[in-house]
Order: sequence, then structure tokens, then C-alpha cells
Amino acid sequence: MLAALDAKKESSGNAKAKVVKLPPLDDPTEVFYRYSDMVFRLAYARCRNRTDAEDVMQEVFVRYVKANPSFETAEHQRAWLIRTTVNRTNSMLTSAWRRNRAELSEDIAAVPETSYTGVYVAVMKLPKAQRTAIHLFYYEGYRVREIASLMGANPSTVKSWLHRARTKLEDELKGDYFDV
Repeated sequence: MLAALDAKKESSGNAKAKVVKLPPLDDPTEVFYRYSDMVFRLAYARCRNRTDAEDVMQEVFVRYVKANPSFETAEHQRAWLIRTTVNRTNSMLTSAWRRNRAELSEDIAAVPETSYTGVYVAVMKLPKAQRTAIHLFYYEGYRVREIASLMGANPSTVKSWLHRARTKLEDELKGDYFDV
């Protein structure tokens, strides 16, 4: 009976696309391999420093192993990792150690940074909230309501962040990427 109804729906063209929810991963090693790039990119977008982003990524996965949370779907697991990443970057950025440390002087040899595109440099100049919203919206594919939930903000605030970020990026990249 159900097969006949499914066949009828498919033939009528009114059938909605079926969303397949992946089961969450149980093995911490698999979780790390699946989500480490996402956690690192988000941490880097918020910290603007590779070593701080690596530290945050390590702390997020240590917390995951210690907490050993269980999730209904992989999307819940992903949201937990994003929320934990945001919380850890906030803690790291407001820590007393970070406020009281001195930056390296220019005459000390540093590891050369790879060359980045103008878009990347422009995004990294944005304020933290706008940079995070842009990252979650464009790189991770979250909707405004989901970003608001993850960042603990109102959806209209997230829309404002995205609008302001787009306006700043357009002004910054005018001539390079926009024909205005």
C-alpha cells in the first residue's frame, strides 16, 4: 500500500524532496576527521590567528571527548561543535592572558603567511560578529535563524550583521571584484 502511494506521489511530481538526516558519529576520531576543518575555519575567522585557532580547535575536541555528548542527528552534533567553538573563541579573546601579552616585534623572523585573496583579507577586517555571521552563512551554509540560535542573537540582528558586512565588503572590494 505504501509503495503504491510513493509511486503515485513520484508520478504526480508533487512529492517533496526527502531530507536524509545522517546519524551522529560516536567515535571521537571520526568526529574529528569530519568536523576539524569546519571548527578550525570558524575559529580562525573569529581569532584571525592560526595558532590561536589551533588551540581553540584542540580545546573544542577535548571538551567533546570529556563531555561525551549524545545527539539525535549529525546536525545537532555539528551545532554543538559550532556553539562550543564560538564559546571557546569568546573565552580566549577575552582572557586576561591575551589582554596582557605583547605582540612580536617586526624584526623577529616570522613564518611567512601564504598569499590570500583580496576577499579573504577583506573578510578578516570585518568585526568579529559580522565575520562570524558571514562565515556561518556562506562557508557553512546555515540560515539566518540557525545562525541566530548558534550565536545567541536575534535573527534581525544577524540580518543586520550580514547586510553591514556585505556593504563593507562591497566598498572594500570595489574595482577588484565589482564593476561599479
